[in-house]
Parts: sequence; structure tokens; C-alpha cells
Amino acid sequence: MTTKSQGTMSGLFRAREAGLILIIAAIFVVMSFASPYFLTPENLLSMVKSFSVEAIVVIGMTILLISGGIDLSVGSVTALAMVIAGSLFLAGLDPWSASIIAIIACGAIGAIMGIMVTWIGLHHFIVSLGVMVIARGLCMLGTGGRPLGLFTLPPEFKWIGTGSVGPIPVVILIFLAFVLVFDFLLRRTTAFRKVVYTGSNPKAAAYSGVRTKKVIFLTTVLTSTLCGIAGVIYMARFGSAQPTFGIGMELNVIAAAVIGGASLSGGSGTILGAILGALLLAVVSSSLTLLDVSVYWQDIIRGSILLTAVTFDHYLVKRRG
Repeated sequence: MTTKSQGTMSGLFRAREAGLILIIAAIFVVMSFASPYFLTPENLLSMVKSFSVEAIVVIGMTILLISGGIDLSVGSVTALAMVIAGSLFLAGLDPWSASIIAIIACGAIGAIMGIMVTWIGLHHFIVSLGVMVIARGLCMLGTGGRPLGLFTLPPEFKWIGTGSVGPIPVVILIFLAFVLVFDFLLRRTTAFRKVVYTGSNPKAAAYSGVRTKKVIFLTTVLTSTLCGIAGVIYMARFGSAQPTFGIGMELNVIAAAVIGGASLSGGSGTILGAILGALLLAVVSSSLTLLDVSVYWQDIIRGSILLTAVTFDHYLVKRRG
């Protein structure tokens, strides 16, 4: 990318992020009149908690989309992390060791996908689609299709999912830590700038010395690893491992990233924008629930928001091209 094009893209991102903030603020104003419960501390806290763990997966998906990839298996891999950690705990392992093994296993799944994409030459979409089905099947196989009750999880472990530091839930603090770290890395470090170069123009990046296959491999592993971390936090939060958890998560995660400015064509996106996209979806979901809108209509509305974001992204790609 030239300095001029980088400046143009930065301006687009700032405009997009500012636009998302204005849309979210407008919904807040409208809902403050439409429902007396919307601005209550309980609802606002519940709303933030509802998307904070999933937003960790959104971070990984955003970075992967920027590199030119995509991962449809995030929901299944998140559930598999819960099942692996929960099964190991019930088998007698302490929850911390069980969680570390589950996260490593998820990273290994990402490594397998990365190898199939970079070495064999398969497309991310097909590989992740296959892994989505396999991971979900493993969840069902390992649990018999029934949730694992983890009632004996120690309080110090459940604290990461249900505890608070003062008035702030731990899950929100963890989420903020991930956002700050990865936003800084993506904006300020050379290593993560290679992700942008790879997604923008893989051939040009390779000619300039960027090991594009390594970048794609590592971003794929990162996404699956973050799914593992999210799965462990969900397990601590719910006190169970649910084999059906995360069905449809890929839609929410991809929608949040694309709404926030991550391009399905690769080469663009920001962590802040993706988090604003996740927040917008959470605000819309909370608003529709409080307005007693049918869950079927909620799916239609969320799908429409995604299509609108993808159409806008396509328009921007054509304009840049």
C-alpha cells in the first residue's frame, strides 16, 4: 500500500467507526423512549456481558478476514473447547490444566486448517466448513448429545466467568484486555501490518519479502486459539459444557467484523470497528427482545444487517479497484 492509499483507508475506517457510534447512540436515544428497561444498569450490564466473550472470537475473525481468510468453524470449535475441558475435568484433571489442553487442542485444529490452506492449497471456506461439521460431531460424540454438568468446578475457576472486580464483571475486563492488546498490535506493529499487506495483495506482499503462507497459517491458528479461550470462559460462566453451544455463532462473528469494516476480500479492517459492530448487534438484539419482537423476525433483521454490510463492503472494494 502507498502512503496515500493508507491515508485514504484510515480516513474510511475513522468515518465508518464514527458512523457506527452515531448509529448506536441513535438506537440508545430511541430505545430510551420505547422501553423504560433499556437504560437500566441491569440491562446495560447484561448487554455488554452478552457479547464480551463472543467479541474475543470476533477479534480473531477480524484478523483472519484482513489476511484474506475466513473461518466458519468458530462456533463448533468454541463448543469443542468446552467439551474437551469439561470432559477432562470430570475425568479428574484440575480445571486449569484441562482448560490449557482444550485451548492447545483448538490451536492444533487451527494449525491443521492452516496447513490445508497454505500447503495443500484448499480454500479457507471449504476447509473451515468441513472442520465445522467435524468439530460439532466430536462434541456430540464426546457427550452423547447431552450437556455436561460441571457443578463441582471450584469457585476460583468460575470466577473468570461469573466474578467481578468491584462493580465490573471479570469477563468484561478480559474482553477489554484482548481488545486493547490486539488493537495496538494491529495498528502499531510491523508483524501485524504484514497481515494487512497479505490480504491486500498476496503477490505483491510475497515479492516484497512477506512470507504470506506463514501469515495466513498463523492467523488461522490465532482464530481457533481465541475460540478455545472463549470456550473456556463460557464453561466457567455457565458451569457446564454444552455440545450444541455456538450454533450460528459464525454468522454473528462474521457480521460484526464486516459491519465494523473488515473486508471479505481481505486487506482492511480494524479491531475497534469490529467491536463496534459486535456492540451494534448486541444493542439491536437487546432492543428487539425488549420490544417483544419474534425471534424469527430477529433472525431476519440480523441477516438483513449482514447483507447490508456486505453490500456496502462490495461497493467500497469496487470503488477502490
